[in-house]
Amino acid sequence: MPRPLRILFLSKRFPQGRDLMTRPYGRFYHLAQGLAAAGHAVHIATLSYRGLPSTECAFDGIRWRSDDLWPTGPLNYLQGLRRTAAQLQPDWVIGVSDLWFGILATRLAVRTGARSAIDAYDNFEAYMPWARPVHQLWRRALGKADLVTAAGPTLAARLIETGASGCEVLPMTADPAFHPRDRGDARRSLGLPVDRQLIGHLGAFNRSRGHAVLLRAVQQLQARNPQVSLVLSGRDSPAFHAPPAIYGLGYLRDEHMPLLVNALDVACISLADTAFGRYSYPAKLCEAMACEVPVVATDTPPTRWMLGEAARFLSPVGDADALSARLEANLGLDRVSYPGRESWTAIAARYAALLVARGPKN
Repeated sequence: MPRPLRILFLSKRFPQGRDLMTRPYGRFYHLAQGLAAAGHAVHIATLSYRGLPSTECAFDGIRWRSDDLWPTGPLNYLQGLRRTAAQLQPDWVIGVSDLWFGILATRLAVRTGARSAIDAYDNFEAYMPWARPVHQLWRRALGKADLVTAAGPTLAARLIETGASGCEVLPMTADPAFHPRDRGDARRSLGLPVDRQLIGHLGAFNRSRGHAVLLRAVQQLQARNPQVSLVLSGRDSPAFHAPPAIYGLGYLRDEHMPLLVNALDVACISLADTAFGRYSYPAKLCEAMACEVPVVATDTPPTRWMLGEAARFLSPVGDADALSARLEANLGLDRVSYPGRESWTAIAARYAALLVARGPKN
């Protein structure tokens, strides 16, 4: 039997605005936790940008360290990484959460004699389209990495086009808290009406993100069916609070998000036809599927792949008429058993197999 691997993950502390050290979630946590559960020695070194003190802790079999970019600049973080790497002597250094950590992972791996891996869940170059020199560093890192993984095949193809010699797919999935619950109970918990048909937009909602198409589609549907209401969440959503047409719930705590999904008759996931949207595999779509809630998602190659090419759950980009018709059709569904969904446990086991198969460098 091969010995357990020593693995060092490099990540933002607040990917998607959520603190991994106090609210661990998603692929940033579950891939690492699955490796730790399989007996590998896993450390996660995070970087924050909020002036927080350096800290260390351990939970779920993982050793955690956090440093901050301010006020000392990147030097303190880099020195902390080197100390951690010197103590751990990692077999693998893995960069996750954005392109900077992929770049850092390949460089630290060279310094320590480890293998390097990069995991991408989005087209990271779209975050900073103006940063061409950083894109070149990222593409070099993709070419140097011993293993590159991506959230889906369209993104994997993009990474190969821009430098990776190959790319394995590790899909997105929902965290365990997302599973079917009683719809009426979920509505009562959130103060939503139990006697209306509720369409919910999952994710932050504001006009600047191009969600006018959804508003027009729902208005068209309400003209045909006055029992339909739109449910929004996120900090900006109270601006749209106008019952019974729209319920703006504001910011919801983590434990309330599964209730929101289960409260809906149809969940809507909107994406734009941009360098970001064309490669996005939305976690919110995974969460709705895990709760067996009918969905309507913007038709992009990633969402089409996630939904197994099922046209009944897809609507063309920017077409309010088509979206209104698709929402209306799916209001007639109850629960949907979506095929092909995997658990984080299974996905992490596949990741472990990829790392073990390549083994330590020395």
